[in-house]
Amino acid sequence: MAKRIFTDFDGPIMDVSERYYQVYLYCVETISAPQQAINILPKSEFWELKRSQVSEQQIAKMSGFDDEQSIAFANLRRATVHSNPYFKYDRIIDSAVTALETAQQSGIELAVMTMRRHRELGLVLDQYNLRRFFPEDRIFCLSNDYLKTVDIEDKPLLMQSAQANLPQVEQQWMIGDTEADITAAQRFNIPAIAVLSGIRNQTQLEKYHPIQIFPNLLAAINGIKSFEVI
Repeated sequence: MAKRIFTDFDGPIMDVSERYYQVYLYCVETISAPQQAINILPKSEFWELKRSQVSEQQIAKMSGFDDEQSIAFANLRRATVHSNPYFKYDRIIDSAVTALETAQQSGIELAVMTMRRHRELGLVLDQYNLRRFFPEDRIFCLSNDYLKTVDIEDKPLLMQSAQANLPQVEQQWMIGDTEADITAAQRFNIPAIAVLSGIRNQTQLEKYHPIQIFPNLLAAINGIKSFEVI
Protein backbone atom coordinates (compact mmCIF):
# COMPACT_ATOMS: atom_id res chain seq x y z
CA MET A 1 0.00 0.00 0.00
CA ALA A 2 1.56 3.27 -1.14
CA LYS A 3 1.98 5.85 1.64
CA ARG A 4 3.22 9.42 1.61
CA ILE A 5 4.30 11.82 4.34
CA PHE A 6 4.43 15.54 3.72
CA THR A 7 6.60 17.30 6.26
CA ASP A 8 7.14 20.95 6.93
CA PHE A 9 10.79 22.00 7.02
CA ASP A 10 11.17 24.63 9.74
CA GLY A 11 10.02 23.09 13.00
CA PRO A 12 9.95 19.36 12.21
CA ILE A 13 13.41 19.31 10.55
CA MET A 14 15.11 22.62 11.38
CA ASP A 15 15.34 24.38 14.72
CA VAL A 16 14.81 28.07 13.96
CA SER A 17 14.76 29.33 17.55
CA GLU A 18 18.26 30.82 17.46
CA ARG A 19 17.53 32.67 14.22
CA TYR A 20 14.42 34.20 15.71
CA TYR A 21 16.27 35.14 18.89
CA GLN A 22 19.18 36.73 17.04
CA VAL A 23 16.70 38.81 15.03
CA TYR A 24 15.04 39.81 18.30
CA LEU A 25 18.40 40.99 19.67
CA TYR A 26 19.11 42.91 16.48
CA CYS A 27 15.73 44.64 16.62
CA VAL A 28 16.20 45.52 20.28
CA GLU A 29 19.59 47.06 19.55
CA THR A 30 18.34 48.93 16.48
CA ILE A 31 15.15 50.35 17.97
CA SER A 32 16.41 51.31 21.42
CA ALA A 33 17.28 54.94 22.05
CA PRO A 34 20.62 55.97 23.58
CA GLN A 35 20.67 55.29 27.32
CA GLN A 36 17.20 53.71 27.17
CA ALA A 37 16.59 51.11 29.86
CA ILE A 38 15.87 47.84 28.06
CA ASN A 39 14.82 44.47 29.44
CA ILE A 40 16.41 41.95 27.09
CA LEU A 41 14.43 38.73 27.37
CA PRO A 42 16.41 35.51 27.77
CA LYS A 43 16.07 33.13 24.85
CA SER A 44 13.96 30.59 26.75
CA GLU A 45 11.39 33.22 27.72
CA PHE A 46 11.40 34.81 24.27
CA TRP A 47 10.89 31.47 22.52
CA GLU A 48 8.02 30.44 24.77
CA LEU A 49 6.34 33.78 24.02
CA LYS A 50 6.72 33.06 20.31
CA ARG A 51 5.35 29.54 20.76
CA SER A 52 2.38 31.00 22.63
CA GLN A 53 1.75 33.43 19.74
CA VAL A 54 2.31 36.55 21.81
CA SER A 55 2.41 39.44 19.35
CA GLU A 56 5.64 41.14 18.27
CA GLN A 57 4.43 44.44 19.67
CA GLN A 58 3.72 42.85 23.05
CA ILE A 59 7.18 41.26 23.09
CA ALA A 60 8.61 44.69 22.31
CA LYS A 61 6.68 46.27 25.18
CA MET A 62 7.87 43.55 27.55
CA SER A 63 11.38 44.48 26.46
CA GLY A 64 10.89 48.10 27.50
CA PHE A 65 9.67 49.88 24.36
CA ASP A 66 6.81 52.36 24.10
CA ASP A 67 3.92 52.07 21.63
CA GLU A 68 5.66 53.84 18.76
CA GLN A 69 8.86 51.89 19.23
CA SER A 70 6.92 48.64 19.49
CA ILE A 71 5.36 49.20 16.08
CA ALA A 72 8.78 49.95 14.60
CA PHE A 73 10.17 46.85 16.32
CA ALA A 74 7.44 44.63 14.85
CA ASN A 75 7.96 46.03 11.34
CA LEU A 76 11.74 45.61 11.51
CA ARG A 77 11.41 42.09 12.83
CA ARG A 78 9.03 41.15 10.02
CA ALA A 79 11.43 42.55 7.41
CA THR A 80 14.46 40.82 8.91
CA VAL A 81 13.55 37.37 10.21
CA HIS A 82 13.58 35.66 6.81
CA SER A 83 16.57 37.56 5.43
CA ASN A 84 19.68 35.73 4.28
CA PRO A 85 22.13 36.87 7.00
CA TYR A 86 20.12 35.10 9.68
CA PHE A 87 19.52 31.67 8.14
CA LYS A 88 23.02 30.66 9.31
CA TYR A 89 21.62 30.39 12.85
CA ASP A 90 19.25 27.55 11.95
CA ARG A 91 20.29 24.08 13.08
CA ILE A 92 19.02 20.69 12.06
CA ILE A 93 17.11 18.91 14.82
CA ASP A 94 19.15 15.98 16.13
CA SER A 95 16.58 13.27 15.45
CA ALA A 96 15.31 14.64 12.12
CA VAL A 97 17.62 12.66 9.85
CA THR A 98 16.85 9.47 11.79
CA ALA A 99 13.17 10.23 11.34
CA LEU A 100 13.50 10.66 7.58
CA GLU A 101 15.64 7.52 7.31
CA THR A 102 13.03 5.60 9.30
CA ALA A 103 10.27 6.64 6.91
CA GLN A 104 12.34 5.93 3.84
CA GLN A 105 13.43 2.50 5.07
CA SER A 106 9.79 1.68 5.76
CA GLY A 107 8.88 2.39 2.15
CA ILE A 108 7.01 5.60 2.93
CA GLU A 109 7.39 8.26 0.26
CA LEU A 110 8.57 11.64 1.56
CA ALA A 111 7.76 15.14 0.36
CA VAL A 112 8.71 18.46 1.92
CA MET A 113 6.30 21.40 2.00
CA THR A 114 7.63 24.70 3.25
CA MET A 115 7.11 28.44 3.13
CA ARG A 116 10.82 28.89 2.42
CA ARG A 117 11.69 30.22 -0.98
CA HIS A 118 13.45 27.91 -3.44
CA ARG A 119 16.86 29.53 -2.95
CA GLU A 120 16.51 29.44 0.84
CA LEU A 121 15.57 25.78 0.89
CA GLY A 122 18.07 24.53 -1.67
CA LEU A 123 21.13 25.69 0.24
CA VAL A 124 20.06 23.84 3.39
CA LEU A 125 19.07 20.68 1.54
CA ASP A 126 22.60 20.59 0.13
CA GLN A 127 24.28 21.53 3.43
CA TYR A 128 22.72 18.61 5.29
CA ASN A 129 22.51 16.15 2.37
CA LEU A 130 18.72 16.08 2.55
CA ARG A 131 18.00 15.76 -1.16
CA ARG A 132 18.36 11.99 -0.74
CA PHE A 133 14.97 12.13 0.99
CA PHE A 134 13.26 14.68 -1.26
CA PRO A 135 13.52 14.31 -5.05
CA GLU A 136 12.93 17.54 -6.95
CA ASP A 137 9.33 16.65 -7.76
CA ARG A 138 8.68 16.05 -4.04
CA ILE A 139 9.79 19.55 -3.02
CA PHE A 140 7.02 22.11 -2.59
CA CYS A 141 8.20 25.58 -1.68
CA LEU A 142 7.71 29.19 -2.75
CA SER A 143 9.27 30.52 -5.91
CA ASN A 144 11.98 33.12 -5.36
CA ASP A 145 9.71 35.93 -6.56
CA TYR A 146 6.50 34.79 -4.84
CA LEU A 147 4.68 37.60 -3.04
CA LYS A 148 3.74 36.18 0.36
CA THR A 149 0.39 36.94 1.98
CA VAL A 150 -0.13 34.88 5.15
CA ASP A 151 1.05 31.33 5.71
CA ILE A 152 -2.39 29.97 6.51
CA GLU A 153 -3.52 31.00 3.00
CA ASP A 154 -0.29 30.42 1.08
CA LYS A 155 0.47 26.92 2.36
CA PRO A 156 -2.80 25.35 1.16
CA LEU A 157 -1.82 26.51 -2.34
CA LEU A 158 1.31 24.38 -2.08
CA MET A 159 -0.79 21.43 -0.98
CA GLN A 160 -3.17 22.05 -3.88
CA SER A 161 -0.22 21.86 -6.27
CA ALA A 162 1.03 18.67 -4.64
CA GLN A 163 -2.34 16.96 -4.87
CA ALA A 164 -2.72 17.97 -8.50
CA ASN A 165 0.73 16.81 -9.59
CA LEU A 166 1.72 13.81 -7.50
CA PRO A 167 0.56 10.24 -8.13
CA GLN A 168 -2.28 9.14 -5.92
CA VAL A 169 -1.45 7.07 -2.84
CA GLU A 170 -3.66 5.06 -0.55
CA GLN A 171 -2.62 6.93 2.58
CA GLN A 172 -0.93 10.27 3.19
CA TRP A 173 -0.26 12.54 6.15
CA MET A 174 0.98 16.07 6.78
CA ILE A 175 3.39 16.66 9.67
CA GLY A 176 3.96 20.24 10.76
CA ASP A 177 4.34 22.64 13.64
CA THR A 178 1.87 25.43 12.82
CA GLU A 179 -1.74 26.16 12.05
CA ALA A 180 -0.76 26.66 8.39
CA ASP A 181 0.35 23.02 8.12
CA ILE A 182 -2.80 21.75 9.80
CA THR A 183 -5.07 23.90 7.63
CA ALA A 184 -3.29 22.92 4.42
CA ALA A 185 -3.88 19.25 5.22
CA GLN A 186 -7.45 19.63 6.42
CA ARG A 187 -8.55 21.47 3.29
CA PHE A 188 -7.65 18.37 1.29
CA ASN A 189 -8.91 15.83 3.83
CA ILE A 190 -5.38 14.75 4.70
CA PRO A 191 -4.72 13.71 8.30
CA ALA A 192 -2.77 16.50 10.01
CA ILE A 193 -0.18 15.61 12.64
CA ALA A 194 1.39 18.34 14.75
CA VAL A 195 4.81 18.34 16.41
CA LEU A 196 6.04 20.34 19.39
CA SER A 197 9.58 20.90 18.11
CA GLY A 198 8.69 24.15 16.35
CA ILE A 199 7.12 27.56 16.83
CA ARG A 200 3.77 26.58 18.39
CA ASN A 201 3.08 25.03 21.76
CA GLN A 202 0.49 22.39 22.58
CA THR A 203 -2.21 24.89 23.52
CA GLN A 204 -1.94 26.76 20.22
CA LEU A 205 -1.83 23.59 18.12
CA GLU A 206 -4.86 22.05 19.83
CA LYS A 207 -7.01 24.96 18.62
CA TYR A 208 -6.73 23.59 15.06
CA HIS A 209 -7.57 19.97 15.90
CA PRO A 210 -4.75 17.90 14.41
CA ILE A 211 -5.43 14.19 14.67
CA GLN A 212 -2.45 13.82 17.03
CA ILE A 213 0.39 15.85 18.53
CA PHE A 214 3.83 14.31 18.96
CA PRO A 215 7.04 15.70 20.48
CA ASN A 216 8.95 15.69 17.19
CA LEU A 217 9.19 14.27 13.67
CA LEU A 218 10.72 10.97 14.77
CA ALA A 219 7.92 10.31 17.24
CA ALA A 220 5.33 11.20 14.58
CA ILE A 221 6.83 8.87 11.98
CA ASN A 222 7.15 6.07 14.51
CA GLY A 223 3.49 6.67 15.36
CA ILE A 224 2.53 6.31 11.72
CA LYS A 225 4.62 3.14 11.38
CA SER A 226 3.10 1.52 14.44
CA PHE A 227 -0.46 2.36 13.37
CA GLU A 228 -0.96 4.75 16.27
CA VAL A 229 -2.03 7.24 13.62
CA ILE A 230 -4.92 6.29 11.33
